[in-house]
Amino acid sequence: MSIQFRHALPADLPAIVDIYNSTVPGRMVTADTSPVSVESRLPWFHAHTPEKWPLWIVETAGQTAGWVSLQNFYGRPAYNATAEISIYLHPDFRGKGLGRMALEGAMERCPALGIENLMGVIFAHNTPSIQLFLQMGFAEWGHLPDIAVLDGIKRSVKILGKKITPVAVKNRSGTHSGGSLPGYDPYGSPSPRCRE
Repeated sequence: MSIQFRHALPADLPAIVDIYNSTVPGRMVTADTSPVSVESRLPWFHAHTPEKWPLWIVETAGQTAGWVSLQNFYGRPAYNATAEISIYLHPDFRGKGLGRMALEGAMERCPALGIENLMGVIFAHNTPSIQLFLQMGFAEWGHLPDIAVLDGIKRSVKILGKKITPVAVKNRSGTHSGGSLPGYDPYGSPSPRCRE
């Protein structure tokens, strides 16, 4: 199975929101505790730009399998070489290895965007996502104890980061086959959760 990245269009926003909302009930991915609306996500959508802070649609076999976003860390210009990543997959495409391929594909595109540091902000109880990021060379850069409350339960957050160095692009057509990096897809349950 292969995936393709393309830049998201305004017409993609309803599907993006549907995929995002599908993770809310699991309480492992997002700090939103109820579904969000398309209208509420418009400012977030327009804050992404293809040349620096992209929002990609992940497709496989002509179908929308999920989305990946990179966004500025902390919103200050001194952090312009640092990005937070979010990966969300449609329920029908979880558990098939696409999460690992999406993360690898995003990492490959970072040098061209001037991204030198890539971070995921993940709930500490989201073990599958943390394991995948560690297997992909990320390290724990921070631990924020009990800063979130989900259904009355205090939850901690981990920041996983990786220094990005240029790598050879496997396929300049934009198709990604997944390569040979170790790991498995944690998105059979949750996706990594970055600040949204």
